[in-house]
Amino acid sequence: MLKPLGDRVLVKVRKEEEKIGGIVLASNAKEKPTSGEVIAVGEGALTPEGKRQPIDVKVGEIVWYDKYSGTSIKYDDEEYLVIRAGDLLAVED
Repeated sequence: MLKPLGDRVLVKVRKEEEKIGGIVLASNAKEKPTSGEVIAVGEGALTPEGKRQPIDVKVGEIVWYDKYSGTSIKYDDEEYLVIRAGDLLAVED
């Protein structure tokens, strides 16, 4: 499995099928998903003193992010995003 470095988070993109009037829209016809499940978390960013600053999210949580955030990665036929922790917008309860 992939392990993100520093203050990055590995997110599995949610795949949501959209159906309008009996027609299923192709994934490229929709907006990019803006939520996903945290799969792995980096160790955190280094402070100027050389200490690690922990990341606020945990594996298994659902996070929300801006639709243009992160870098897309395809690994084992699954789509993931590597996103900086500071670019995450919210965590679902």
